[in-house]
Amino acid sequence: MSSLSVALPLRYSTTDGYEMHKTIRNMLKQNLKMLVMTNPGERVMEPTFGVGLQGYLFENFTSSTYAEINEKIKQQAKLYIPVIKILRVSFNDADIDRNTLGISIVYAIPKIGMKDLLEFTI
Repeated sequence: MSSLSVALPLRYSTTDGYEMHKTIRNMLKQNLKMLVMTNPGERVMEPTFGVGLQGYLFENFTSSTYAEINEKIKQQAKLYIPVIKILRVSFNDADIDRNTLGISIVYAIPKIGMKDLLEFTI
């Protein structure tokens, strides 16, 4: 079976040399996570790429902060991964005193009729 992209973080595979993404679902999930976790200016030759969630980590979380993050995620996805549509961004601030923020992103890939969920904590 052919591969679409390398899986990150890099892991050795006896089959392909490195583990590879063989499905569109896995590749786009990784791409979305990289987009959200990358800080603007971090990617070479793409100074506006990335949402930069780590910059919000020690902010006072209010509804306007959540709205700003939500809007950035939607704008960045529309610009850099136009094949996906962000349906909902949810925040879990149950551990806010530990300076962590849980994020859930529900997205769809309309061209292939697929929905998926990306969850992670920063």
